[in-house]
Amino acid sequence: MAWTWRYREADGADQLAGDLPAESFTSRGDAESWLGENWGELTEGGVDRVVLLEDGREVYTMSLEPAE
Repeated sequence: MAWTWRYREADGADQLAGDLPAESFTSRGDAESWLGENWGELTEGGVDRVVLLEDGREVYTMSLEPAE
């Protein structure tokens, strides 16, 4: 089982990884921990939302924007 993140821009378009990290994880917990440690780098790279994928299947979408 592989867990990965897909990056999205504010308009919902998938963002090409380019210089952004392309990591793969063996557990959901590892993927979520990695995001907790790296979300700042992603927002600096223009990522507005992330999508967690399990073997290519969308599990959930989460905004990286601060809560108001």
